[in-house]
Amino acid sequence: MIVAYRLFTGADGNSHVEKGTLITGASAEVSEIHFNESPPHSSYDWHGAPHRQYVITLSGVLEFTMASGETFIINPGEILIAQDDTGSGHKWRLINDDPWKRAYVIYKEETNLQFVSNH
Repeated sequence: MIVAYRLFTGADGNSHVEKGTLITGASAEVSEIHFNESPPHSSYDWHGAPHRQYVITLSGVLEFTMASGETFIINPGEILIAQDDTGSGHKWRLINDDPWKRAYVIYKEETNLQFVSNH
């Protein structure tokens, strides 16, 4: 089971989070992938997703916060599905001593995300 968190913009204009899993063995159509690294103890203030994308955490433990007050923690091997490209956005901070190494996988708009909500 692969843990995933879907960030989306709600009717109130704020980012919200939905926890779930990804269907394993299924594929999703993507348009590009790129990698990034932030040093330990980094943070990034309020922003929306620049693209609708999967963010695959390779190392680092992060806390994400939404303007609504919702928070969640992402660990290595977990997936963020960033869809909050409008509205109030989110912020993040590294909460352990590792750098945040990640892959951004931009998916095609019509792609089935293979996400199953826990709700």
